Amino acid sequence: MAKNTGKGHRVGAVKGRSEFKVKGTWFKRDSKTGRILNGSPRQHKGVRNEK
Repeated sequence: MAKNTGKGHRVGAVKGRSEFKVKGTWFKRDSKTGRILNGSPRQHKGVRNEK
């Protein structure tokens, strides 16, 4: 499980999540259901990118 350190970075990977970019916005997706969770102008920490 990923843990926040409070120092601006995360230790470990976030499991069960992936992200992709559409028109400058990064969207996080649940790997099991495929639902889009949220969007952000910057990449999410510790989440793998979809190809």
